[in-house]
Amino acid sequence: MSSANSFSRLRIGQGYDVHQFAPERKLIIGGVAIPYEYGLLGYSDADVLTHAIMDALLGAARMGDIGALFPDTSEQFRDVCSLSLLAQVTKRIVQAGFQILDIDSVIVAQRPRMSPYREAMRENVAKAMGITTSCVGIKATTTEHLGFEGREEGISATAVALLLAPDTSTCA
Repeated sequence: MSSANSFSRLRIGQGYDVHQFAPERKLIIGGVAIPYEYGLLGYSDADVLTHAIMDALLGAARMGDIGALFPDTSEQFRDVCSLSLLAQVTKRIVQAGFQILDIDSVIVAQRPRMSPYREAMRENVAKAMGITTSCVGIKATTTEHLGFEGREEGISATAVALLLAPDTSTCA
């Protein structure tokens, strides 16, 4: 296989998710329960990082988005652990013949600080996907008090996924 052909099998997907803060909810990000006065409002556990990663994977594989796979109108997804959904997404992608090469992500939050939990998040995400932690990048940033994250109204996350498509899939 020529290198040009192998490059044509690369697929990139981008994911984004946002949830507002809510009282009396646990704050779960990357499968880690983070001690904080608020959690995130959502139908599942509202894990913005894991949701962004799932949408990035699904986008790269051209398989839609998490809203279509896991609708918030279905009782079976109420308060579900997003890592279990990530494992399901990964299974679908692998069964379709894709290989996950890399994940990179950014959590955007003024507070709480994410750095103490980053390695645990990487381990959780990698384990749910069946890949090594070296293939999972997780960063965090503030917005210098700008925007809804800066006003501490919620948290957002973005992610990109790089997949190798099956031999029969090219964009040429």
